[in-house]
Amino acid sequence: MTFAHPALFYSDEESYIDGIVPFVMEGLANAEPVVVAVPSHSLVLLRDALSGFAHLVTFIDMADSGRNPGRIIPDLRAFADRHRGPLRIIAEPVWEGRSDVEYPACALHEALVNYAFSGRDLSILCPYNTTTLSHDVLADAEKTHPVVIDAGGHRPSDHFHPARVVVAAHTMPLPIPENAVSTSVGAGAMAAVRAFAREQATKLGLTPDRVHDFTLAVTELATNSVRHGGGESTVRVWAESESIVCQVNDNGHITDVLAGRTPVHANDPGGRGLLLVNRLADLVRTQTTSSGTAIQVRFDLGNKKAT
Repeated sequence: MTFAHPALFYSDEESYIDGIVPFVMEGLANAEPVVVAVPSHSLVLLRDALSGFAHLVTFIDMADSGRNPGRIIPDLRAFADRHRGPLRIIAEPVWEGRSDVEYPACALHEALVNYAFSGRDLSILCPYNTTTLSHDVLADAEKTHPVVIDAGGHRPSDHFHPARVVVAAHTMPLPIPENAVSTSVGAGAMAAVRAFAREQATKLGLTPDRVHDFTLAVTELATNSVRHGGGESTVRVWAESESIVCQVNDNGHITDVLAGRTPVHANDPGGRGLLLVNRLADLVRTQTTSSGTAIQVRFDLGNKKAT
């Protein structure tokens, strides 16, 4: 089996199409399933470019399904698990407009792709716009992709080192504002956590269906934290810009870099908590070291229910 994870460095619509369409057409010619997961503005462009072959491709709006980068690997793993034999994926998790808060989760996702699909017979091509993205973002792409495709052709990345990106993302501080409201959590206190989360979400303006999602996500985090993080944790909630943020801190250390991103089989007794949190939240960030773990979830005010 072979796994390929190249980055496509493109500068305009022409180089974007020229880099992606042949990759797709080669897969279709080999009877390989093809997924195109790119932001909505690029979906129309690629559908038009593929013309009469577009109906053979699965299109996914990355701006929706990949809004929280923590959802991308589980979704792609689920698709890969449904198909035997080789397949091809175009996945564009980074685009102009990703915020400084979102971007570290995007870089972490790209690094973890190398772990999640190692040994699988598939190719994941990741486009990066060299005109609109910063030098630092492109430098990270060279760290998370073993091969770069640019105007000069294919070249190995001399900077490929996904483990460094994982460590950097997991050790990045997650500041807590002074106005955060907090509560301590121990075993048997989940009813109080649910009430706290529901009260804060309602007070800070989440829509009723998102209040339910927020409460569920916070309860899952607190449950995992108490179970695996030393028996007690601290839950903090605050409003920031257009989002409501919850951060759960404990004394544990997450050593599985793919925690919350690995599909769970029906007969497995656990492992669903972080998967569910990734599904519900608009963004999930994690800081984890031998000194303790902080998991931060963001729910955007007015954002539609996660799917």
